[in-house]
Amino acid sequence: MIRSAALLLLLSLAAPAAADVTVKGQAILLDGKPFTVQGAAGHTRLDLLKQLGGNTIRTYGAEESWVLDEAHKHGLKVILGFWLEHPRRGVSYRDPAFVKAQLDRLAAFVEKHKNHPALLMWGIGNEVEAELADDAEVWPGIEAAAKLVKRLDPAHPTLAVLAEAGNNKVAKLKAAAPSIDILGVNSYGEGLPSLPSRVRQQGWTGPLLITELGPRGQWQAAKTPWGAFIEPGSGEKAALLARYLPAVSPPATNGHLVFLWGHKQEVTPTWHSLLLPSGEWSETAEALAKVWRGRTPEGNHAPRIKHFGFTHATPWPANVAGRAKLEAEDPDKDMLKAEWLVMAESTDLRVAGDKEAVPTAFPRATLGGDLSGVSIQGLSPGRYRLFLTLRDGKGAAATANLPFAVE
Repeated sequence: MIRSAALLLLLSLAAPAAADVTVKGQAILLDGKPFTVQGAAGHTRLDLLKQLGGNTIRTYGAEESWVLDEAHKHGLKVILGFWLEHPRRGVSYRDPAFVKAQLDRLAAFVEKHKNHPALLMWGIGNEVEAELADDAEVWPGIEAAAKLVKRLDPAHPTLAVLAEAGNNKVAKLKAAAPSIDILGVNSYGEGLPSLPSRVRQQGWTGPLLITELGPRGQWQAAKTPWGAFIEPGSGEKAALLARYLPAVSPPATNGHLVFLWGHKQEVTPTWHSLLLPSGEWSETAEALAKVWRGRTPEGNHAPRIKHFGFTHATPWPANVAGRAKLEAEDPDKDMLKAEWLVMAESTDLRVAGDKEAVPTAFPRATLGGDLSGVSIQGLSPGRYRLFLTLRDGKGAAATANLPFAVE
């Protein structure tokens, strides 16, 4: 019995302790010291995120313990998300059976993860109020979830996440969900600089995090005459991030998380993807490193696209070859490789980040592509995009695409 007790004591001493996270006024305290969140939504390339100066990742609810373990290994904290289902998808927070089942899952989730040393706070849903004409049922649902979490784990704060601040969404949340300790808002583009003041004007007095941010959402972008959203290239995205990040850093907020630290199809495979599927980073990583006071691997710089465009008008006839011209350089004089791909324009456009189908690719449509440009031929009438990926062979890349039409 004495040996068993001694063994249990040794094991408890060896296990990392859960972080002490508290909220005091507008401050988030980690082990008694003010903590600024700087990181990303996603859970890939955590080594790179840490090197750039990141300290936190945010998840959405589909991830399991391995994410916490991996974050802890890299010295990162986790805003651990639990997915509250959205009424826009057919559920109702006025349905007692649905609410009970969801809260039961939440209770099990909290009990499973509440003692993990990487846990920073609980993310109670994401944009649950989005795309609703009447969001009245949402706020009591968030409060019920947050109240449950605080009862099961008073050692970690609760966070609710809104899709932008709206005219009165922050005020509604504050009034109906007093168990929420920290407000998170997802915001993109030109709305970012004014977001902190707009949130405070609605009466929020606690800590504020920008839980998703990006240089420009597709809903904010210009369109072609046939309605295709025009995506900024990786260089323009980096320039926009460099402008927006200081506006949503302390003291205006308690920190921010960029979206997405990974890769996904949303309008295009590159619009919100800060990493390529193979893990390469772009110039946006350099913008993050500058604000976060980190560095890119080995001080490497991403390729720069100086000019990328068609040499003629679009649409063009199906029996005529198209031509795009490229001018690019690498700050480190690395040898660049250009990769070209034509894909159909996406028609599976969803809302609020819902999963979209990847459009059809036409790998044989590009001909003779190199660092000077590419020719396009053999396409039937339709709407397409020409995608460019520039790699430096050292882990960095640049991306851009051009929507076009064939008649």
